[in-house]
Amino acid sequence: MNVYDTANRLAGEIKASEEYVNYKMAKETLNLNHNLKEKMDKFEKLRYEVQLEMMQTGKNNEEKYKEMQKEYAELVEDEEAKRFFEAETKFNILIADVNKIIGEAIRDVMQ
Repeated sequence: MNVYDTANRLAGEIKASEEYVNYKMAKETLNLNHNLKEKMDKFEKLRYEVQLEMMQTGKNNEEKYKEMQKEYAELVEDEEAKRFFEAETKFNILIADVNKIIGEAIRDVMQ
């Protein structure tokens, strides 16, 4: 079997997975609520800044980190946002697991 065929089949299976479908639906629902979408975009920007600063400096900016935690706590009080975060987490776990499986299969030539 051709590796490209297998990769395309895997892509199709991912798109058909419960994790993907739920994440896509949660994202579409979120996009319909403009007020919540704006809050989520603000949170995502802040989360990105916190992660980037952590990677660059090796430490958290406590002020930004606390602000991010506060915004997250406010967001998860909304059922749509909570469903989105849960779906996002499950989808990210699926993708991380697939990447881990592939990484382990080629580890001997990547070292």
